[in-house]
Amino acid sequence: MTIINKIRAVYFSPTGTTRKIVTATAKGLSRALKTDLEEYDFTLPKARTQALRFMDSDLVVFGTPVYAGRVPNVLLPYLNTMQGNGALAVPVVLFGNRDYDDALIELRDILENNGLHTIAAGAFVGEHSFSRILAKDRPDMKDMDIVDEFVRKICEKYKTDTLSHPIPVSGTPYPYRGYYTPRDRQGTPVDIRKVKPLTNDRCNDCKRCAKVCPMGSISYENVREFTGICIKCGACIKKCPKQAKYYEDAGYLYHQHELEEGLTRRAENTLFI
Repeated sequence: MTIINKIRAVYFSPTGTTRKIVTATAKGLSRALKTDLEEYDFTLPKARTQALRFMDSDLVVFGTPVYAGRVPNVLLPYLNTMQGNGALAVPVVLFGNRDYDDALIELRDILENNGLHTIAAGAFVGEHSFSRILAKDRPDMKDMDIVDEFVRKICEKYKTDTLSHPIPVSGTPYPYRGYYTPRDRQGTPVDIRKVKPLTNDRCNDCKRCAKVCPMGSISYENVREFTGICIKCGACIKKCPKQAKYYEDAGYLYHQHELEEGLTRRAENTLFI
């Protein structure tokens, strides 16, 4: 049996939904297996200057959100510098009520290709980064009950010594499908890649948006100014205490409303164990 000495919760989580699932899973495993717990948040740029290195006695719960059906492409250079050293891993992705497409299989492959052994995986639902009503307040209590089930099944698999890798998951094997592209009613692609939030007069220059931007793209000196790319993560909007950040781009708003109107059903979490 593989000896696990430490559970490690590792995640990129601009609005906190991925963090909630990853840390709950990791804490549950730590309690059940009576091991130490360590948390590493690589959401902010400074954290991504330190390479991820694991040990063969680690069990790593590793999470990212789903952006356009894939692992956020801005993370790929950093993720591909990690050193797994034979650690066990549980890839987790969070999607905003639409679909996780190939994000989970992509994250699984990234971990495997960098020396981690994936023994379980999960795709969970979180409030969409574009919206305050799409999957509102998820992960909720029902989702956290699924996390408890996830932990229980992983522990059963570990204690019965039936671990194997890579864990089979849904998705298209490499080469993966392209990034999800929104389209208008005529089928024309809606390109929002260069769209950035604006700032209204409620802004009191508290600098919160600059501090939480995962790309470090909001100027600290002038929070209305962007000095780099915007990945549409929603952090500056959802974490602003004055609700001072907003979008007015027609394509972005069309896509947001299309998602909110078309995806009212409660999407389900999916576990692979």
